[in-house]
Amino acid sequence: MARGAYTRMPVDERRRHLLELGAELFSRHSVAELSMAEIAREAGISKALLYHYFPSKHEYFVATLQAAAADVARRTAPDPGLPPGEALAASLDAFLAWVEENETAYRKLLESAGSVPDVAALIAAVRDATSARILEGLGASDAPPARAVARGWLWFMDGALADWLEHRDLTRTDLRDLLLGVLSGALAAAGESEPAALIR
Repeated sequence: MARGAYTRMPVDERRRHLLELGAELFSRHSVAELSMAEIAREAGISKALLYHYFPSKHEYFVATLQAAAADVARRTAPDPGLPPGEALAASLDAFLAWVEENETAYRKLLESAGSVPDVAALIAAVRDATSARILEGLGASDAPPARAVARGWLWFMDGALADWLEHRDLTRTDLRDLLLGVLSGALAAAGESEPAALIR
């Protein structure tokens, strides 16, 4: 449905509005299903103005994902006032809450990762930053086994989330505790006994 007649907005506000609209549209449609003309119509602006902000549909899609990734990073930032294990649990709980609120968008993101190279690169960069943040927050080493555990755990989380979203027979707290237990066990297997103990 169209958003109404064209109205003037400051540049930053217009861009923010377009990114919010993109998050909504791309959660309901694949990139291929939308044209720039349709997006402009939804935004209530001319196609030329949309191209002024985003030179292509692909760049618009990637910018929308980058904005969503920044929002997730902000919402899941560890609380420095909490002990490391509690901070990790709170961050994980915030991420699971985001997935619950944005289930369709999360599913579309994972689907896009295999078909849009820039999306795969964005996800890889987020995973690298997140795994490093986890190890640093827990005081774990940056040795290859610990690095492999942190990165592998994030992939495992995607599989567990897919199962959770499909079956809905675990509470969010149950899933969070399961994921923390898996990370703790894997870190212990990698020889990181002290960080593993912090998670419990």
